Amino acid sequence: MTQKVVLASSNQGKLREFIRMLSTQDMQIVKQSEFNVSDVEETGLTFVENAILKARHAAKVTGLPALADDSGIEVDALNGQPGIYSARYSGEGDDANNTKLLEAMVDIPEAQRSARFRCCIVYMRHADDPSPIIADASWEGIILHELKGLNGFGYDPLFYVPTHNCSSAEIDPDEKNRISHRGQALRILLAALEQSA
Repeated sequence: MTQKVVLASSNQGKLREFIRMLSTQDMQIVKQSEFNVSDVEETGLTFVENAILKARHAAKVTGLPALADDSGIEVDALNGQPGIYSARYSGEGDDANNTKLLEAMVDIPEAQRSARFRCCIVYMRHADDPSPIIADASWEGIILHELKGLNGFGYDPLFYVPTHNCSSAEIDPDEKNRISHRGQALRILLAALEQSA
């Protein structure tokens, strides 16, 4: 029997990636918007805290198991910023976030532009689940000096992937889902779900 799971996000880019990556699984992914679930305030100080807040809120409102992720980009030269504040770094969306990051990195030399995307995914069986399944993964790269590529969303056009010699926004979506922080975390989560079944 297919398990219905609510995806606790209103980020269209994330929703597309999750639905695509989970299409082969025995679960029916339902967007939280279909239940009029509002985004919960992200008051956590870590990716895992925020992912738990989102999953718990969606599970509570819908009565269904919930899947949530919190992810962002950690730039070493900026002491890990914007980190958990990645989506709201500028307060004005993806384009302004990328502009702000470029401005913050303007004087940073090539050798010090290392960064990583980090993703923490949480699966809660119900709102009071005392032991949610937590999967955490990261994807190493370098901050570019300019935007490159039209695929993806968020900081993808600024994130250079050394293994592929291009930006994350220049990688085919299926390949990106295979190698990205979100793809890695999801595989860890699915393996944990299989073990707990």
